[in-house]
Amino acid sequence: MKKSRFFFFSLTFLLSIITMHAQKYAPYTMGARTHGNIAEVTRQVKAALTGSGFVVLGSYKPANAPGKRVIAITSPQLKAAVRKTGGLRGFALALRVGVTKEKGGVSISYTTPEYWASAYFQKDYPSVKANIANVSAKLAKALAPLGSEGGTPFGISARMSVKDLKGYHYMFGMPYFEDNIVLHTFRNYSEAVQTIDANFKRGKKHLIKVYEVALPGQKIKLYGVGLRGPSGESNFLPTIDFQYPHHTPFLPYEMLVYKNKVYMLHGRYRIALSFPDLSMGTFMKIVSTPGNIETLLKSATE
Repeated sequence: MKKSRFFFFSLTFLLSIITMHAQKYAPYTMGARTHGNIAEVTRQVKAALTGSGFVVLGSYKPANAPGKRVIAITSPQLKAAVRKTGGLRGFALALRVGVTKEKGGVSISYTTPEYWASAYFQKDYPSVKANIANVSAKLAKALAPLGSEGGTPFGISARMSVKDLKGYHYMFGMPYFEDNIVLHTFRNYSEAVQTIDANFKRGKKHLIKVYEVALPGQKIKLYGVGLRGPSGESNFLPTIDFQYPHHTPFLPYEMLVYKNKVYMLHGRYRIALSFPDLSMGTFMKIVSTPGNIETLLKSATE
């Protein structure tokens, strides 16, 4: 009896692992296609999200484009997932919803929870898979009533599995998730967040704080930062975001405080993860962008 029970649970576990790796994901999902004024659609999206239990952290115009909006969100399930695993999994504390005027209508799209969680949680993904599935289902359900065509994945020609995303890098010699950049080291967590918060309050040239979300008990705080100026979003976004549907939820860029250090994901990882089909020729057109982003974000920590 014990042997058969052990066999049953072993088989169930094995099948769940096989199923998880068999599923494949794209970086973005279409929530709905609709018509109307960008400001009004953005308001409707925010209302739908909050009505479904999501917390709207902030919103802005990426690259200061009048036809684009990004809404950053979190949820109790996302926070629970990060709380369970901790550390640099804090980059997964927020998801992004884009509202874009394109093709004679308005697209409402979002970062596919399973895709980004697979990349950010790495080996810990199986332990938070249920949380992420819950978030994904709620997000799709919240946005679908706003229009048609909801649920369509996009942003990649060949979708990636959990295993693919766990070990993702653009090509040989390019950074992985763990090849992150330390922007600044402080004496402790409190000094780190106080310095950054004070800088944003005073106003840092070419930077906009779009959102912040924290797990103080774990000494984790994530910031979403809009990048302005000659080397900011308007400099690189038009070069890489030229396909339909637009990858509007790619932005804003993040920096994460964990304990006494401030981290950013390497630009050659974060941009490639957001645009996995980007050609090397196009990538070379923005060769200075990863360094420019690092310089801009670092200024918020000094």
